[in-house]
Amino acid sequence: MDRSNQVSFSVPQRVLHWATALLVFFNLLLPDGMEQWRRAMRQTGSATPEQVSSANIHAYVGIAILALVALRLILRFTQGVPPDPTREPAIFRLAAKIAHFGLYALLIGMPLTGIGAYYFGNGTAGDIHADVLKVVMWVLIAGHVGGALVHQFYWKTNVLRRMTVG
Repeated sequence: MDRSNQVSFSVPQRVLHWATALLVFFNLLLPDGMEQWRRAMRQTGSATPEQVSSANIHAYVGIAILALVALRLILRFTQGVPPDPTREPAIFRLAAKIAHFGLYALLIGMPLTGIGAYYFGNGTAGDIHADVLKVVMWVLIAGHVGGALVHQFYWKTNVLRRMTVG
């Protein structure tokens, strides 16, 4: 797709980006229900209805993230994305591509490992989900936000604007 004239992401791409971000932050910042369920299952082999309900919220949000990411990828491949900023050095463009690939991989991998743990009882998937992927997700989010801020305030590009107001 020719994206040389594309200035910003489409409105649906921006809405999906921010909806995904909100849901990701919800699950990263409020995992208590799932953690209580997981602890109860390890200690006693059963959970209270309240623990199951709280864990279900976390699981449903994860499934919603997976669905939104699928839509985002469809739009990315059908509508394209704006070109890389010209002011960004080549090494940073490469880092951004790797980071975006990593974010998409995590946005798919985390819900899948969560599903494996919660619905199929795979403890290894749960450990990877909660102990490894969660940390990597925080690191990539910090890099993603940091990169947007560097673009805005150091390189003075439109990267932040094209994912907010267009």
